Amino acid sequence: MRGRDVDLAAELAPARMSVFGYAHVPWMETHQRMIDDAALPGAEERWRQSEAIAERFVQRGYRRAGLDHFARADDAMARSLEAGQLKRNFQGYTTDGAAALIGLCASSIGALRQGYVRNAPSVRTWRRAIDEGCFAVERGLLLSPEDVVRRYVIERLMCDLAVDLSAYVGREGAPDDGFADELARLGDMAADGIVEIDGSSIRVREPGRALVRSVCAVFDTYLQSGRGRHSAAV
Repeated sequence: MRGRDVDLAAELAPARMSVFGYAHVPWMETHQRMIDDAALPGAEERWRQSEAIAERFVQRGYRRAGLDHFARADDAMARSLEAGQLKRNFQGYTTDGAAALIGLCASSIGALRQGYVRNAPSVRTWRRAIDEGCFAVERGLLLSPEDVVRRYVIERLMCDLAVDLSAYVGREGAPDDGFADELARLGDMAADGIVEIDGSSIRVREPGRALVRSVCAVFDTYLQSGRGRHSAAV
């Protein structure tokens, strides 16, 4: 995105905008194999472009919300950000505080207090289930108490770029060591100036905003198990 593109978008004065980089996942999207990996910008180039776009939007009066959203100062998202009430779901950042997100179409994902459900990815299978008056859900994941605690921690980091782990210590599912292992593993990021750690409080410094997913990954036990492949964090 060029500077003029940013200016033209801002001139439309939308209440909110999201800016995110291209996710290169040729192992999932086979048509992406036609793109030469060497032709894609590297992490530093992607970061510089993202920061240049963000700086231009901020100059035009937008507030940075989390990782990749921008909101006008008079928008509900900016107010939620100020109040520490910003939420994040599969669609990105939101002011919606509903406990359930219901996916309706084929391959859509729903989020519940108890876990996640995914509808059949095949339109034909999804349509057959609907025509028969059945749920089109194909897969589900039940969250453990530990999953729920870690989901809260990750959401606050993604939304506020900060979290006080003491608020979760002692809850059912919280690690017995009070997240001592995670705090220790964040030591290198603190040394690199990505995060600040003060006791049980963690704050992602502004230069580290683009790496907030990497900070969150420390608290994700499923990522630590090495399952799955993902697009680059930056």
